[in-house]
Amino acid sequence: MKINELRKEFRQTFGVEADHTYFSPGRINLIGEHTDYNGGHVFPAAITLGTYGAARKRSDKVIRFFSGNFKEEGIIELSVDQLGYDESHKWANYPKGVLYFLQQAGHPIDCGMDIYIFGTIPNGAGLSSSSSLELLMGVIAQDLFELPLERLDLVQIGKQTENDFIGVQSGIMDQFAIGMGAENRAIYLDTNRLEYDLVPLDLKDAVIVIMNTNKRRELADSKYNERRSECEAALRDLQAALEITSLGELDLWTFDQYSYLIQEPTHLKRARHAVLENQRTLEARKALEAGDLERFGRLMNASHVSLEQDYEVTGQELDALVHTAWKQEGVLGARMTGAGFGGCAIALVRKDAVDAFQDAVNQAYTASIGYAPSFYIAEVSGGTHRLD
Repeated sequence: MKINELRKEFRQTFGVEADHTYFSPGRINLIGEHTDYNGGHVFPAAITLGTYGAARKRSDKVIRFFSGNFKEEGIIELSVDQLGYDESHKWANYPKGVLYFLQQAGHPIDCGMDIYIFGTIPNGAGLSSSSSLELLMGVIAQDLFELPLERLDLVQIGKQTENDFIGVQSGIMDQFAIGMGAENRAIYLDTNRLEYDLVPLDLKDAVIVIMNTNKRRELADSKYNERRSECEAALRDLQAALEITSLGELDLWTFDQYSYLIQEPTHLKRARHAVLENQRTLEARKALEAGDLERFGRLMNASHVSLEQDYEVTGQELDALVHTAWKQEGVLGARMTGAGFGGCAIALVRKDAVDAFQDAVNQAYTASIGYAPSFYIAEVSGGTHRLD
């Protein structure tokens, strides 16, 4: 979306000019799924699909939100002194939560704003539209109120909003990738220590194709929180003999020696995924830095199998996309990305095979599921920032 279009929409909505415009990316995760809240490594990248915002500071205490994606809901109006969760405010609870926790941290959010939002991330696609919106609101507030915040502060407030305001017990990966993203770089993040490296994303003659199941995913309504509690139960069993604080601290051999301590078979499967997925992520970074895209692709495939069989978060739509992708010429690897339960998968595809790949997957998926998927080429973006 161009800046002049964004400003025009703001002016038509609120009848005044915006102070500034902003962009916040979405994200894909190359590998390392459901490892962030288990203290492991993740390997995400910010993408050029994302959330645009235009904002103006007001002299009174009225906050007005409007989304170009949900025009039928009109302007959502509230007071800066009443930022509690309100189910009727729907999508606006995400930016409200960020403002609430900024206030709780002692930052002077003491007057209102007009905020226009427009997102290019398909709604419910698992490309982190909620975290994109959270970081967008954080950067808008930081800018308009001149708040002395580091980017990591906004990342953590975004996670706090997701966990304690919305009620989804997610990890920090999404907000971190969106807040800290860099062009042509993937982020190799140790979620336990919050240490990270920006790794050059050189895919040579391949591209990442995002495959959207077009099955909407709602994290708060999914079994996401259940998976987290199952991993926590497995961790407690292992702590009977091991001095660890997260599953991400375990290597494969240590897990193999002590996995007998996990009493519940389902918990064993969940923990096995968390430990092995963390190891796959370590290997995937090495493969990417060595330019070994074939090995990187095989690790993607193994990741999906683990998510399907041990973590059980894929479902027939994601499996139909990924299993079909594996059979196509020019595909180096494919896996679901994000939390699962619908949403998107990604495939690493040779550039000269992309058109045939999309045609074949579209045909097979539509025949199997009954409606068509959507495809996007993932272009890597910088993190949340002001446009003008």
